[in-house]
Amino acid sequence: MIPLTKEQADSFMSFVERHDSFLIAGHKEPDGDCIASSLGISYILKHLNKPHLLLNAGPFKRTEIKKYAGLFTKNIPFMTKEESEKCGLIIVDCSEMQRLGELEGNIKGLDTFIVDHHKTADTSLPNTIIDSSCPAAALLVQQLYEAIVGKPSQKEADTLFFGISTDTGFFRYLNEKDGEVFQAASRLVQAGTSPRKTYQEMTGGKPWNTRKLLGIMLDRAELHCNGKLVTTYEKIEDTHKYGQDGRDSDALYTLMLAVDGVEAVLFLRQETEENCTAGFRSRDKCDVSAIASKFGGGGHKNASGASIQGRIETLLPAIIKEFSKVL
Repeated sequence: MIPLTKEQADSFMSFVERHDSFLIAGHKEPDGDCIASSLGISYILKHLNKPHLLLNAGPFKRTEIKKYAGLFTKNIPFMTKEESEKCGLIIVDCSEMQRLGELEGNIKGLDTFIVDHHKTADTSLPNTIIDSSCPAAALLVQQLYEAIVGKPSQKEADTLFFGISTDTGFFRYLNEKDGEVFQAASRLVQAGTSPRKTYQEMTGGKPWNTRKLLGIMLDRAELHCNGKLVTTYEKIEDTHKYGQDGRDSDALYTLMLAVDGVEAVLFLRQETEENCTAGFRSRDKCDVSAIASKFGGGGHKNASGASIQGRIETLLPAIIKEFSKVL
């Protein structure tokens, strides 16, 4: 992680000062980091007395973020040309406009600032704070908040700590080079946030059907690449039977990566007859973002995703072939 510089904080403030109002947008199918970094930016704008609207196309599938759904909308208000020229768009936790999903309205052409931490983010874009060594977008937003506003309230600290915790697997994915992440987290704890409460919020409240679905995923799991890759999948009929609320693929990844010799996990879900979503996870060495990018996706070195046209039976062998080149 590279600490936020004064120049970066100043560039964000300069962007804010150039606009009268703001739209804050995160990627579709949001996770805790996306929600927390969106809210974190809204806290900064609130302190600066800047009107803003939180956007997200959803759906809010994850149990731990459902309570935040009412704070977001997918409907972009109509703006006159003069209003749109004074409105700034702040995108968090992604850098690609297409990853925002189907928002109802037009945001094309708005002056845009990006705060992201994904390895596949476009660092050539203007008005950005992008650090692929940072484990969570919420951590970048925390540093922005501290530089511009100061010490967060307990509520604000709760939100930011939640975002950092979700993208670090409650700090399990960090290593010896991430001491500054723990220092930042400790400042949030000093502000009043409870690590125990956050962990319970992240891991509890799962519907019973998700446990049954997890059992099916485990039963379908297969080893490839001399035992270094685990693959499994979810069919459309599984979704119809067990629903899509509270899906818990994180538990699946954790269980599979705990297997001796396994270096990566591939999970495919048939979303429609023509489209699948893919989840990629790995241990230290395997860069799954490079594989995800070959199928139109991206993300982090050890955690990436993609939305791919096709069916499980054809996509699975194609992706396994790419893994076989690196495992």
